[in-house]
Amino acid sequence: MKIALPSNGNMVDAHFGHCEYFTVFTVSEDGKVTAREQVTPPPGCGCKSNIVHTLAEMGVSLMLAGNMGQGAVNKLESRGIRVVRGCAGNVDAVTEQWLAGTLADSGISCAQHAHDHACHQG
Repeated sequence: MKIALPSNGNMVDAHFGHCEYFTVFTVSEDGKVTAREQVTPPPGCGCKSNIVHTLAEMGVSLMLAGNMGQGAVNKLESRGIRVVRGCAGNVDAVTEQWLAGTLADSGISCAQHAHDHACHQG
């Protein structure tokens, strides 16, 4: 399994479409992180680029994101990438929370470019 997080430094970027890069974790069947890599999106808004195709081709099946518009959610899901919105904090910690089963999708789609949502504990 591969998990991607829009990132700025080691933190989840609140804006999927304008992140510095995506942190992609490879997770073994027993739920352990076995690899970590960075994928730099093309310049401009990631929502309109081929980054979703690139991530899908890499085998990403889950996006842990701060937030994004419904159009981006639909695009990711059409490529088989499940989206969990409302995440914030260190990418390693957010990934560990997901693996521990303590994160849930906020269900909130971004209608603006300004937002600040924390991960919802499930």
